[in-house]
Amino acid sequence: MARATADDVLQALSLRSGRRRWLGAGLVALLLALLAAGCAPSVPDRQQDICAIFAQHPDWYDYAQDAEDEWGVPAPILMAFVHHESSFRSNARPPRKYVLWIIPWGRVSSAKGYAQAQDPAWSDYTDERGSFFRSRSDMEDALDFIGWYNHGTSQQLGIAKTDARNLYLAYHEGRGGYRSGSWKGKPKLQQIADRVAQTAQRYEAQLRDCESDFRCDSWWQVWPFCS
Repeated sequence: MARATADDVLQALSLRSGRRRWLGAGLVALLLALLAAGCAPSVPDRQQDICAIFAQHPDWYDYAQDAEDEWGVPAPILMAFVHHESSFRSNARPPRKYVLWIIPWGRVSSAKGYAQAQDPAWSDYTDERGSFFRSRSDMEDALDFIGWYNHGTSQQLGIAKTDARNLYLAYHEGRGGYRSGSWKGKPKLQQIADRVAQTAQRYEAQLRDCESDFRCDSWWQVWPFCS
């Protein structure tokens, strides 16, 4: 049998090293994915009841209130958008497209996360608000994004910040699409917008009865800084 040359040995070692690096990178990616899944907040058990949602996730009340204070869009509308956009799933994505009905080929849009923010709008948002540690899978950032977008819509289109139906139509179609009336030929979208408005109204009524349970409930939220 021929003796292995030095080049053969080096090549074998290089292949082994390459396999180890590949396996190591794959393992790290798997661990990060599992960690992200483990850290994702649980989906609310009772999504029709904002009091139950905030009882399960008290921080979400603070995030919604902060976004309302910043942008003037009521917290019930912000939460209604999240409910109808993602069902409160942090990793929500649009369905995949398929080639020949069986081969996955990307997704129907770049929407992602609680707010289903698409890449162009999210890029505009992070350009203005900063991108450091911001994520579409983070409820605080998602609510701030929805407030920011609807604030811009109100300024540009004159839609009241309490008009959940038309805010949602502009959110879904984009401001240009809303202005051109693209939504008028989409009865299913109009039905969804009606449901968003109904959810916001229900959330508002519910929150009146339970908001005192969540206001100023953190140790650092003390008078006179919180009331």
